Amino acid sequence: MKYHIEGMDCASCIGKIETALKRMPGVSDVQLNFATETLELNLAPGAPTQASDIEKTIKSLGFGISANTGQQTVSAIDIDSDNQMAPQDKQWWQTQKGKQVVGLGILMGSGYALSLLLPAYGIWVFAIAVIVGVFPFARKALALAKTGSFFSIETLMSVAVLGALIIGEAEEAAAVVFLFSIGELFESIAADRARAGIRALSSLVPKSAILLDAQGGQRNVPATSLQVNDLVLVRPGDRVSADGSIVQGASSLDDSPVTGESVPVAKTMGDNVFAGSINIDGVLQVRVEKTAADNTISRIIELVEQAQASKAPTARFIEKFSRYYTPAVMAIAALIIIIPPLAMGGDWSTWLYRGLALLLIACPCALVLSTPAAIASGLAVGARRGLLIKGGSALETIGQVKTVAFDKTGTLTEGKPRVTDVVAFTQEDSSIQGQNSQGQDEILALFASVETGSSHPLAEAIVSHAEAAKVFIPVAFNASATAGKAVHATVAERALAIGSPVYAADEALISSTQQAQIEALQNEGKTVSVLFDEQNREVLGLIALRDELRDDAHEGVAQLKAMGVRSVMLTGDNRLTAQALASNLDVEWEAELLPEDKLRLLNEMKNNRKIAMVGDGINDAPALATADVGIAMGGGTDVAIETADIALLKSRVTDMANLIALSRATMRNIHQNVIFALGLKGVFLITTIFGITGLWIAVLADAGATVIVTLNALRLLRFKGAPPLVNPPKVVK
Repeated sequence: MKYHIEGMDCASCIGKIETALKRMPGVSDVQLNFATETLELNLAPGAPTQASDIEKTIKSLGFGISANTGQQTVSAIDIDSDNQMAPQDKQWWQTQKGKQVVGLGILMGSGYALSLLLPAYGIWVFAIAVIVGVFPFARKALALAKTGSFFSIETLMSVAVLGALIIGEAEEAAAVVFLFSIGELFESIAADRARAGIRALSSLVPKSAILLDAQGGQRNVPATSLQVNDLVLVRPGDRVSADGSIVQGASSLDDSPVTGESVPVAKTMGDNVFAGSINIDGVLQVRVEKTAADNTISRIIELVEQAQASKAPTARFIEKFSRYYTPAVMAIAALIIIIPPLAMGGDWSTWLYRGLALLLIACPCALVLSTPAAIASGLAVGARRGLLIKGGSALETIGQVKTVAFDKTGTLTEGKPRVTDVVAFTQEDSSIQGQNSQGQDEILALFASVETGSSHPLAEAIVSHAEAAKVFIPVAFNASATAGKAVHATVAERALAIGSPVYAADEALISSTQQAQIEALQNEGKTVSVLFDEQNREVLGLIALRDELRDDAHEGVAQLKAMGVRSVMLTGDNRLTAQALASNLDVEWEAELLPEDKLRLLNEMKNNRKIAMVGDGINDAPALATADVGIAMGGGTDVAIETADIALLKSRVTDMANLIALSRATMRNIHQNVIFALGLKGVFLITTIFGITGLWIAVLADAGATVIVTLNALRLLRFKGAPPLVNPPKVVK
């Protein structure tokens, strides 16, 4: 069963609803997402609990509830057809809590005015304000007590306010209710700010698309109705309606809504486009490759929702601590009220007043809010900068990382290798046939034929090079692959294989002259593939490719080093190529690794220290899952992105430093919030016990702490990234 819940303002609201639902027979697997205001649960068939009972219970706790039809994300950002405002379109004074604050403010102002004119009647106006103001909280406290939450914040506040009213402090009691209501309103506003990011993401995808039929006709259809292989028209200024590839036209596209990259990207036929991107200047025809439910924006929304639903370790500790904290405070307040009058002959009304003030000071609002508010802000600013973090735990852990292991291809490099050398060997003496253009074309044709069925980046680069050179590519048969080592095929009745020099040395006869040529190319930082005949073990030729380092690779590694983080390059490529690139970057390296080798090295490097793995390929998925934090480049495979804890949508190496800096800034923010919340309570606890401060100061301190903690958390939204390097590294090509 799925529901939409309204009125959840902080993480403690989740605990209240969960506690109530778990006590209901037949209800299980309760999952609440504060960010999206969604509730999911299982209700056993034939259970005594009915759907109406669930709705009644949640309403009694002071929350709104409605059935979730699966279109909640869309409906949450749309205006109803009758022009009524959606809840998030209301101004604060139009909400229920806003109206309560305004109403109490009017009553408070009337009370003060009447007390000046008719002092004898002013107290009655304050008493009315107290009763009207405390009624919603008292009713909610009673409902929470019935459902198992005996020591709620509402209980503390209601007991303190009613106690103050009984002992004749109506004016202070009214101030307490008013200030507490303001605090609740601020929490509501902050919660809505936290959810605004997801609504903004949802609004990026256009609601309609221009569908092209087989005859070239055009018609407007809902974007949600698009199917795979549909053809859509994207005009200049339009947003792309679906993930797909360009089949006609060329244009510059603003991908910033998806990747955070502010510079428009030139794209033409065959290039991929994202739903939500803005077409700048050309007319495009795009073939749909993903439905609305599976496009990039939808996946980002889903991952952000899951991230905000998961709790960071610090948040879980704070919530667990608050469960014991609140009843302990009530016990201490009771002792303060009872012991001084009984043991020391103190005045009952004085110590009752101080005990009630203590209850207000002890409200754990700011403490409970300190962590989730900062985590929500950190996740939001990360998503805005193209850092898709899949949970508070990942955000907290990445800042503790001391070692970052990088895959090479597609991570430190562009992942777009290009052919630099084609070498054909003679059959007579195996000497280099460097000037024989015809021999090079023949070898290139055989290479392309064997690699035709492979999706490996090196294979695609070889085939593309052959096509660009207009070389005839013969048909290959019986194609197969030896995982991580070689590809095989039969071409012109010859059993051929393409593999690394290490694999070829085991399966074929490589002469010293050929080996020298291979090593010379590898020393230039090139990856060498060897073509050989599997039947007579004869080496026919080789192709060298080079995958250039990303433009920001040097800066990214240097930033990590400046932050005290060690960088290591792990690659399946040959040792000479790895050494050339690693020397250029000044990083440690390991080469000629299979996926299982990467796992072994990661486990060895952990050594009681946090380690992150950055990769982009299917072969990186096991390592991404093994590391403390797995990070995928945004341009990588779906498997890598789904396996990873974090995705770098801009595919920039420098974003690793930004990620760690964001985590550290978030944890500093959390520590500041916790210290401030507990420190402020400690100060006013002492002043209250000694009678220096009273009720209204107590609630002002509590409401003020909540507001300050919230504002401090929102300060993270101004995060500017890792500090720039004082001496940027010199790039050597």
